[in-house]
Amino acid sequence: MPAKTILITGASSGLGLGMAREFAALGRDLALCARRTDRLEALRDELLRAHPGIRVSIRLLDVTDHAAVFETFRAFDAEMGGLDRVIVNAGIGSGRRIGTGHFADNLATAQTNFVAALAQCEAALELFRPRNKGHLVVISSMSALRGLPKHMTTYAATKAGLAALTEGIQADLLRSPIRVSSILPGYIRTELNEGAKRLPFAVPGDVGSRLLVRAIEREPAKAYVPAWPWAYMAPIMKLLPLSLVAKLA
Repeated sequence: MPAKTILITGASSGLGLGMAREFAALGRDLALCARRTDRLEALRDELLRAHPGIRVSIRLLDVTDHAAVFETFRAFDAEMGGLDRVIVNAGIGSGRRIGTGHFADNLATAQTNFVAALAQCEAALELFRPRNKGHLVVISSMSALRGLPKHMTTYAATKAGLAALTEGIQADLLRSPIRVSSILPGYIRTELNEGAKRLPFAVPGDVGSRLLVRAIEREPAKAYVPAWPWAYMAPIMKLLPLSLVAKLA
């Protein structure tokens, strides 16, 4: 049975916004949160005009405010009559080269992409465990597979940690009907990477969002998106010399 009510963090832009549009087109009710409420309001109005039969609830949320994460998830759950799926998507990519005087940027990346994601996983599973049902989706990255240089170093490390965290949750819930999915996107063009000059095998944001939703709907343990070429690149990336891996950043 498909998830009827879906919470998406970081829904005001990028992949979060794109996934919200795709799920709305499937007739799903949405609980959307982000820091920029003006964008959330515009998105809500857009979705309700295009799909008047769905419900869309929005809330302000800075995921680095951990207490607010728990409060927001519980409030959405009560308002929507229960959440079926939580997509841990909020993240930033403001890292810099290690040791160049930008510790604050790297710390913010680590706190947002990993520590805040941990809070979101905790909050989601506190709702799912008593019911023994639900679908937790964690958006990691293909960069989780290897250490990367330059501005990608901290970002890749957080995504690797997130992939390991998700696998650990899966191991803990092996005998439970609660589903847990680790999604590893390749390069998808969004605001997060709009300034990048080189993005190998990149796909447009709308295409990437559509493929992400298709993958999530299957409720896989792990999915590489787009499957071509990243599902085939994954085992190769683990074996490549570091000098070649460095060219991916």
